[in-house]
Amino acid sequence: MFKKLANVFKPSSSSKKIFHFVDLHSHLLPGIDDGVKDFDESIEILKNLQELGFTKIITTPHIMHHRFRNTQENILKVYWQLQSKMREHNLRMEVDVAAEYYYDEHFLELIEKRELMTFTEENYILFELSYTIKPIALEQAVSKLLSAGYRPILAHPERYTYYRSLEDYMRVKDMGLLFQLNLISLDGFYGKSVKKHAEQLVNAGLIDFIGSDIHSQKYVDSFSRVLQSSVYRECLKVNKIRNNKL
Repeated sequence: MFKKLANVFKPSSSSKKIFHFVDLHSHLLPGIDDGVKDFDESIEILKNLQELGFTKIITTPHIMHHRFRNTQENILKVYWQLQSKMREHNLRMEVDVAAEYYYDEHFLELIEKRELMTFTEENYILFELSYTIKPIALEQAVSKLLSAGYRPILAHPERYTYYRSLEDYMRVKDMGLLFQLNLISLDGFYGKSVKKHAEQLVNAGLIDFIGSDIHSQKYVDSFSRVLQSSVYRECLKVNKIRNNKL
């Protein structure tokens, strides 16, 4: 299964590719999480994405109570500052903002209060889990999200060390979650094991959304390589990707 996908990871014959999907996962608001450090870096990366042909992205800073105690208020403050910088540099790309929530007690409280930052009229929310510790009561939390009218997207399922088999992934997906793949996982950005499980998810047709998860320039370089490869086209062929509906 994995060998088949690995064999199509070859450069595209096209020297220039225009990408029309909406990138729904990135960390381009400076200084508020582990993403870009300043507005100059934000602008440079946005220029890179515009050159690739992207016309819209949804940037998603971390809300992680034990590390990045961001709120909607401080996120929007930096977001509007970025909008101003973009106008100064004549960047015409559309940039929206939401968040990437960490599955913790604070996240559960925000679900109860219905105070999550969503994107699009479909009330999508993006959240992540611990990479190494299997979450407790995830199914109950997902049920609460769905009951509150949210459409939860699990960020980069390929990166969680406790989900390894297709049966594991199907159990999680059957809770009502949508899966967002980090395309750079297919480039080996996070190592061989994550790449293997990214390929497993792609080959099984379990991916609903694709994203960059860009934090800095090195992420852009990896993202660009995947976009110019046939493995990207294979991902689109096998999976029903929903980014264009955002």
